[in-house]
Amino acid sequence: MSWIDLGSVTALPERGARCVRLGSLTVAVFRTSTGEIFALRDQCPHRGGPLSQGIVHGTRVTCPLHDWVIDLATGCATGADEGSTPTYNVRVVDGRILLEVPVEALARAS
Repeated sequence: MSWIDLGSVTALPERGARCVRLGSLTVAVFRTSTGEIFALRDQCPHRGGPLSQGIVHGTRVTCPLHDWVIDLATGCATGADEGSTPTYNVRVVDGRILLEVPVEALARAS
């Protein structure tokens, strides 16, 4: 695993998301209204909808295609829906967002 710097926390809007493309992998990085940062594969487990374009509420995001609600901490669908999308470790250091990604993903991105 390797950590990459995604930039300042303030560049990520509250209750919003930005995408990071690493080869064929797209990771959505979310910021909640309380300032928490989460990262998930930008793909709903239902039909692959772009979670980064969904509505962030609390620590969840609602997929814009079919209204599935995904927990940002676990990547799991909530309620009666089943399925999950991979999550990635993030941390904030000196106001900068760092994302932990598999080394293979970085190799494919080169």
